[in-house]
Amino acid sequence: MSDNSPSVPLAEFTIPPDPTETESFVPLAEAKKMNESPVVTPTTPTGNGTPPTQTTNGNSTVATKSVSDDNSIFSVFYTLGKKVAIVGSIYLVGYMGWSVAWLIAPVILSVARDQLAKTSEKKRDIAKASALASEKDVILARIDELPAWVYFPDVERCEWLNKILKQVWPNANHFARTLVKETIEPNVALALANYKMNGFRFDRIILGTIPPRIGGVKIYDKNVDRNEIIMDLDLFYASDCDINFYLGGMKGGIKDFQIHGWVRVVMKPLIRSMPLVGGLQIFFLNNPNIDFNLVGVIDFMDMPGLSDLLRRIIVEQIGNVMVLPNKLPISLSEEVSAVALKMPEPEGILRIHVVEAKDLMKKDISVLGKGKSDPYAIINVGAQEFKTQIIDNNVNPKWDYWCEACIFTTIGHYIGFSLWDYDQTMPGVQSDDVLGRASIDIASVIKKGVVDSWLTLEDAKHGLLHVRLQWYKLTADPNDLQQILLETQLLRVTSMSSAVLSVFIDSARHLKQARSSSKPDPYLVCSVNKQKQQTAMIMRDDSPVWEQGFTFLVSNPDNESLNIKIYDQKTGNDIGQYTYTLSTLLKQFNMEVIQQPFQLQKSGPESKLYMSLSLRILKPGEIDKESDALEQVAALTRSSSVKTPDVAAVSPPAFKESQASSKRLSAESPISEEDPVAATKISPAMSASTSSEKPISELATSVLTHRFPDSTSSPGEHGLGRMQLSIRYSAQRQKLDVTIHKIQKIPLRDPSNIPDPYVKLYLLPGRTKESKRKTSVIKDNCNPVYDASFEYLISIAELRQTELEVTVCTQKGFLSGGSPIIGMLKIPLDDAEITTQTGLNSWFDLQPEIRHE
Repeated sequence: MSDNSPSVPLAEFTIPPDPTETESFVPLAEAKKMNESPVVTPTTPTGNGTPPTQTTNGNSTVATKSVSDDNSIFSVFYTLGKKVAIVGSIYLVGYMGWSVAWLIAPVILSVARDQLAKTSEKKRDIAKASALASEKDVILARIDELPAWVYFPDVERCEWLNKILKQVWPNANHFARTLVKETIEPNVALALANYKMNGFRFDRIILGTIPPRIGGVKIYDKNVDRNEIIMDLDLFYASDCDINFYLGGMKGGIKDFQIHGWVRVVMKPLIRSMPLVGGLQIFFLNNPNIDFNLVGVIDFMDMPGLSDLLRRIIVEQIGNVMVLPNKLPISLSEEVSAVALKMPEPEGILRIHVVEAKDLMKKDISVLGKGKSDPYAIINVGAQEFKTQIIDNNVNPKWDYWCEACIFTTIGHYIGFSLWDYDQTMPGVQSDDVLGRASIDIASVIKKGVVDSWLTLEDAKHGLLHVRLQWYKLTADPNDLQQILLETQLLRVTSMSSAVLSVFIDSARHLKQARSSSKPDPYLVCSVNKQKQQTAMIMRDDSPVWEQGFTFLVSNPDNESLNIKIYDQKTGNDIGQYTYTLSTLLKQFNMEVIQQPFQLQKSGPESKLYMSLSLRILKPGEIDKESDALEQVAALTRSSSVKTPDVAAVSPPAFKESQASSKRLSAESPISEEDPVAATKISPAMSASTSSEKPISELATSVLTHRFPDSTSSPGEHGLGRMQLSIRYSAQRQKLDVTIHKIQKIPLRDPSNIPDPYVKLYLLPGRTKESKRKTSVIKDNCNPVYDASFEYLISIAELRQTELEVTVCTQKGFLSGGSPIIGMLKIPLDDAEITTQTGLNSWFDLQPEIRHE
C-alpha cells in the first residue's frame, strides 16, 4: 500500500500502545521459539513477528515495549509448566490404564475453547481498529457496519464531539477509578459472596489511550418537557484498558473491554444562572453489548464456569449502575436539590402477560434424533429482568406468566423478549440455546393502551410468541385507588400492584455506635413486602449521606408499610430502624413527603433519618378504539349487556340451534323473583313471547345469567340427566374458566350397578391432550356434586372458533363391557354471555353419545 493512498483497509489498523503499561510485551518471534504464543500481551501482534503498528493516511508509527526480566521468567515458567502438565496427563492416562476418552474429551474442549477465544479476540481487534480509525476509513473498510447517522435521518454526525472526547480522555481515568471502586466493586464482591467466593477487589484501573467514540447524536424536540433537554448518543467504546483484580488469593485481569449501546443524556432542570443546566442524568436505555477478555490466573486456572460466572456478574453490575431505571446523576449547580435530580420519577407501569408460544424450534437431542425443547422466556425492560417458569419437553408452551415493569421514560424505549431452551449444567455456566427474540416499542403500547399480539420470533427458523401488554399511568388522586383494587381482584393474580412508591434516602444523623472503638460503617435496607433495596455502605461515618432513590410496587397501600433498617457492615448489628405506614401517605397533600426527618427507633436519642416519599395510584391508560382485539372485546361486552324484546335479537341463529339441542334452563326450571335484575330483563321478553308465541324457557335461556336454581326435577329431554355448568372468559387474563357444579337425575338402569360418574372436558376442534381436563370420580352416585373449576389459556380470536366438549362417564362402564359414556354436551364458545363479568351460568340437558368420525 502506497503512502499517499486515500484510505486504509480496516485490517491494517491495530491497537496503539499504552504508555502507562507496566507489564512486558513478549515478541511473537520469541514466543515461537518456545512453541507457544505470548502470555502477557497488552497489545495484539500484527502477525509478522513485529510489534503492533498503526497506519493512518500513509503515516506509520511503530510502538515497542521494554521486556522486563521478571515477566520473561514468568513466561518461561508458564510455558514449561504447561508442557509438563500435558505430558504428565498423557503419562497418567497410560499408567493408570484408563480409557482414551479421558484424554480425548479434554483435548476437544481445550481446542474448542481456544477457537472461541481466537474468534472473540479477532472481533475485539477489529472493534479497536474501528475506534482508532477516522470515520471515512471505517466506512470504506466495513460498509456493513456504518455509523448510526447513516441509517437514521434524525441522527446527526458529531465528529466534533469525538475530538473533544479525545482531548479530555486522559483526565477521565481518575473519575472512572472512583466510580468503579465505590460503586461496582462492592456490588461485584457481594454477588460473588453468594457463590462462596470472597475477597474480590480491584487492584489497578487504567483506561488506556483509546477514547469512546460517538457514532451519532439525536436530540428530541417533541413530547419533551420544556424544563429538560434529552439527547441520545450512539456510544462505542473499544478500549485498551489494563484492569487488575484479586479474587481470594488469585490475581486476574480485564483486557480489551468493549461496550456498545445507546446512551441517553438528560439535562434537567434548566435554570436561569450559569451553567443554565442544573444537572445531568446519564444512563443506557437498554442493556448494552458488553465484551471483555479475562487474563491472568483466573483465565489459566479456569474451572468449569468460573470465568463465565465472573463475566456475567461484572456485566450485571455495570447494568445495575447505568442501565435504566438506574441512572448516573451529576449535579452541576447548588441551586438544584438532590431530590430533584436523584429521586425516581416513574411515568407509568407496564403490565406484561406472557401467555404462550407456538411452533418453537426443537433443540434437545434424544435417542431417536431431534427431541423437543424445555422453553422459558426472559423479559427485559432496561435493567429490569423477569423470567417465566420452565416448561419441560414442549414446543407449544403455555406459561400464563404475569409481571409488571416500572417505566421511567417512554421515548425510544422498548421491551425485549428472549426465549431459551433450558439445559441443565453447572451453576453460572451459560449453555442454554436461544429459541428466538422479539421486541415491542413501549411508545406504541402507550398509544394503544392495550396490545394483544402474536410476535414472530427473530433469530429463529420458526416460532411465535403470544403476549398481552397494558399501560397504566400514575395519578396523585387517592380516589382512584378503589377502582384499581377492584380491577386487580377481578384479575385474580395475587402479584399485581395498585400503586407505586418512590423513596429517596437522603441521609441519617447521629447514629448510635456499633463499636466502641470506631464509628459505624452504615448501610440502609428498605423493604415493602418481599421487595428489598439497599444503599451503598459509607465508611466510618455516624452521619452518612446516601442520596439514593428506590421504587417499590405496592399491592394495597391501605395494608402495607415501608420498613427501614440501618446496619453496621463490620458487625452486622442493627443500629436503627423505622416503619412508615403507607395509609398515612394517602392522607398527605399530593400523597408525598419531601425531605422530612424521622426519629429512628432502637438507636440514639438524636438519631434521625431524612427521606422523601411519593405514592402514585395506577390508572388504566387511554385505550385506542382502533385496536382490533379491544374492539372485539368491546363488541362482545355491548352485545351481552343490551337485551331487546325480540328473541331473534337475543342470540345469533347458530347459537340458538345449540340452545334448542341442549335445552338449558327448561320450563321446569323456576325463575327466582328475588333477583330484580333478572326480573327486569325477563319482563319485556315475556310480553314479546306472548305476541310471537315463544315459550318462556327459550327466553330464560338467553337472559337469566345472574341466578339459576340449585336443583332440577327433570332428567332432561333425553332422560340422561342434567348438568349445572358455569363458563366465563376474561379478556384481560386471556383465560376461559369452566366450573362443573353438579349433575342430577342420572338414570339408574340397574339397581345393582350404581354409576361412578366423572366428567371430561376437551376443546374442539382438535381434542388434544393439552386441552383435556377431568374431575374426580364420585362413587355410587346418581346426583354427584363436583364444584370443580378448570382454566384454559386462549385468545379472544381462538375462542370464537372453539367448542367445549363435555362428556359424563362412569368408571364402572369399563368393567361391565358397555360404553362408559352416560351423556355429552357440545357448547359453542362464541356466545356473548361468556365474556360478561358474571359469565354463562345454566343447566344443560345431557345428550346421547356422539360418535367421533
